[in-house]
Amino acid sequence: MAFRAQNVQRFPGHHNAPVSSFGGLDARVLVVGLAPGLHGANRTGRPFTGDAAGDLLYPSLTAHGLATGRFEARADDGLTPRDCRITNAVRCVPPGNKPTGAEINLCNGYLAAEIVAMKRLRVILALGAIAHGAVLRALGIKSSRHRFAHGARHDLGGSTMVDSYHCSRLNTNTGRLTPKMFLNVVREVASRK
Repeated sequence: MAFRAQNVQRFPGHHNAPVSSFGGLDARVLVVGLAPGLHGANRTGRPFTGDAAGDLLYPSLTAHGLATGRFEARADDGLTPRDCRITNAVRCVPPGNKPTGAEINLCNGYLAAEIVAMKRLRVILALGAIAHGAVLRALGIKSSRHRFAHGARHDLGGSTMVDSYHCSRLNTNTGRLTPKMFLNVVREVASRK
């Protein structure tokens, strides 16, 4: 809370509040990321908007029919999810861009409620190990049965979770995640909806 209060003072033009999900609850695909970036979603108020992760995520979703319009890194760019909803495991920007276990646990109830409300949900794309773990926790599934690995698929009893390394600048700059690797995972997700 103190960190968020500091951001309101330091960046008065930013959203500086919990970032809501983007896309309808009737979607069959749910993309779960980590947390809002300080000058990304915390600034714009839309998940993955305003930072490098969105530069890979949204064009990939568009390329596979999970979004329409043109991504311009602004909340008012006209981009629209299509049978897809985008959210984060943690709703507020964390200090140092690293959510604590307490923050993940605090926000997990919101993720669990969101998953329950998505009556047509078929596929969850977990971006990174923290999102993977948060989804399992939200569903009450033991993580030891489902290990995170890029490209792994997990049967969750009614839906499938597909894992990807997070589309962060760090992962793309180091080559841990290439655009081709990410497009392949998004293609897999789109084919399962």
